Amino acid sequence: MIPLKDDNPTRTVPFVTVALILANSAVFVYEKLLPPDGARDLITSLGVTPFRLTQALLEHPGGLGHAALTLLTAMFLHGNVPHVALNMLYLWIFGNNIEDVVGHGRFVLFYLVCGLVASFAQVAAAPHSKIPMIGASGAISGVLGAYLVMFPAARVLTLVFLILFIRVVSFPAVIVLGFWFLLQLINAGRMGDGGGVAVLAHIGGFVAGLVLIPAFRRRRSRQSLY
Repeated sequence: MIPLKDDNPTRTVPFVTVALILANSAVFVYEKLLPPDGARDLITSLGVTPFRLTQALLEHPGGLGHAALTLLTAMFLHGNVPHVALNMLYLWIFGNNIEDVVGHGRFVLFYLVCGLVASFAQVAAAPHSKIPMIGASGAISGVLGAYLVMFPAARVLTLVFLILFIRVVSFPAVIVLGFWFLLQLINAGRMGDGGGVAVLAHIGGFVAGLVLIPAFRRRRSRQSLY
């Protein structure tokens, strides 16, 4: 299931969501313009490496330095075109409504906090991993969790693949996002230290979004009636 768009208008221009999409896209283009060794060095330097972070925490608990900075920089790095394209698609579909709900400034903070929680969840699951973790997926997972709380009945136009069955269907957000989260839970036990998808980061970010959105939402924010 791949969401294509939602039927959930906003009252404000989601310029933070657009800015995040542009920033992620620009960094990805920069990555692709680097020679292979340069791109690899960039990811190694700016991605979150759990082993490096845990070692820094044990040796310098008062000041993590560069290792702490990677918790932020890793959110803007992506491995390939499908990785960045799907992340930005999800951010555009669901992020604009959450930005509308919490306000522009709070949305920046909400997005970053969810991303940090997601990173820590993955680090806690594999503290000795030396594979750099990159991507906006954890922060965007928080946006998905918030959307599930705020707009469970909003209709989401979704591309459905089932063997030979391919069709565009409109589902309530609770079905689309519930199915997405179920997939993360199913795959959670299959991930080791050897790379791949950071499923625990997805789960951690999603749960953070569920828990934090009541505190971040504006007092008179609307809810979808769709």
